[in-house]
Amino acid sequence: MKRSITKFCSGLGVPLIGFAPAERWEAPPFEPWVPEEFFPASIVPETKTVIVIGIPVSLPAVETSPSIWYHEEYRTVNNLLDINAHRIASRLNARGYASAALPRDGYGHISILKERPLAFFSHRHAAFLAGLGTFGVNNVILTPAFGPRVRFTSVFTEAVIPPDPVREEPLCTRCMQCVRVCPAHALPGDDYPDGLTNKRACATRSEELFRRSISPCGFCIKVCPVGEDRMLYHRQAPGIYDEKKKKFDRLHRAWDHVRNYGGW
Repeated sequence: MKRSITKFCSGLGVPLIGFAPAERWEAPPFEPWVPEEFFPASIVPETKTVIVIGIPVSLPAVETSPSIWYHEEYRTVNNLLDINAHRIASRLNARGYASAALPRDGYGHISILKERPLAFFSHRHAAFLAGLGTFGVNNVILTPAFGPRVRFTSVFTEAVIPPDPVREEPLCTRCMQCVRVCPAHALPGDDYPDGLTNKRACATRSEELFRRSISPCGFCIKVCPVGEDRMLYHRQAPGIYDEKKKKFDRLHRAWDHVRNYGGW
């Protein structure tokens, strides 16, 4: 079954998939951990396995952030996650295994996060427990292939599927570029979970960008040096996002061009 689901996801163009038993939530790998009401079995009691899928956001699009390009890329990836999670759940249901797809976000509007900065389920923690990556100083999951430039969602199923191992070695290099570049000063610079994002500051920044049709922010994920996608797009050079470095003027002019259009 695991091979079948993995092959199915590959055919859908979903490059990242991981499997975690629901009982993993009951043995916290670090503290503080998500409260019990956020466990899979607390949301759908029949859940035996959580299937986590990840789709990357394009590095060239993120590099223009905040921009209409990244805004639309983000929406496209979110829609693909929702659609493909439903396809996976439907496939399992057709085989007699009760399954349900979760939404990739789980909140109605960015302004809601200023007062209640939580969704009813954390796909970040699910991705971690499914072995897809490790937490970075930027509080998001870093993956070998795409660094933090990945969106996740999950499928709950009663099917018992062999799990993937949790990654033990952190992928974060602690370069602190994400901390320095954050316009909202929302990252304290400590390893997760000791250094938690100031979610109100982050949400306030995102809300302002949303009003201009150029959300989300994306700064902390575009500067992260982790990810094979940096090699694909030839973006390994240190200081590439430093506007003072003249040798990267051609890239900065291109990014500025995109930012000048499509938003307020």
